[in-house]
Amino acid sequence: MGGIGRLNSAPVADSLVIPARFNGPPDSGHGGYSAGLVGTLVDGAAEASLRAPPPLDTPLDVERDGDRVQALSDGVVVLVAAPAELDVDPPPAVTVEDAVAAEAGSFFKSDEHPFPTCFACGPKRAEGDGLRLFAGPVAGGDVFAAAWTPAAEFAGADGAVDPLFLWTALDCPSSAPAIRGTTKVLASLAVEQRAPVAVGEPHVIGSWKLASEGRKHWTGVALWDADGGVGAVARALWIELSQSK
Repeated sequence: MGGIGRLNSAPVADSLVIPARFNGPPDSGHGGYSAGLVGTLVDGAAEASLRAPPPLDTPLDVERDGDRVQALSDGVVVLVAAPAELDVDPPPAVTVEDAVAAEAGSFFKSDEHPFPTCFACGPKRAEGDGLRLFAGPVAGGDVFAAAWTPAAEFAGADGAVDPLFLWTALDCPSSAPAIRGTTKVLASLAVEQRAPVAVGEPHVIGSWKLASEGRKHWTGVALWDADGGVGAVARALWIELSQSK
């Protein structure tokens, strides 16, 4: 994970690297993983913006200015993170069973997927390699959901899911309410973790539409445990790159 300091740790390392395994598009970093690298260096809830495609296996220079953290490649700002306030009000929790059923209708499993080798939602990533989060429409509502049982390799020092991989997991499912028919990329992700997330236990990641304006689409996303407890909430901004033909 690049050797950079973690949440509430000091000092912050002066560089970080996104390993090639954690790609979104084939030649750039996964949006949630990349955002999480800087977002988890901010105390509490944070919002991270992607200003340019994050390069893989390339040192990024890290700078801190008060509560603000940014990562640069050859002097160009790639990632920026700062404290944020989230007013996200999640809907009623989706059950694990309903999330599994929703995955059957997931766009991410279709031939239309623009980035099928994405670390988090790529159907061409093998079990145990990618997260394989295939959010689909939940029957009878406007929520999309996927089930997720975090693997032990994503645990932090306290044994719970490392916040970096919480950011990673929340990213792709957040696109589901807005992605069909267009190619979109993550512009920003704001995350508030509310409880530790246990490895090896089933969870649900659900998302819903908040607003749209032109090429911009805002969505809400939440992570629930199997009992419906909220582990995290987030707000994502997705930008359309092209219209489907």
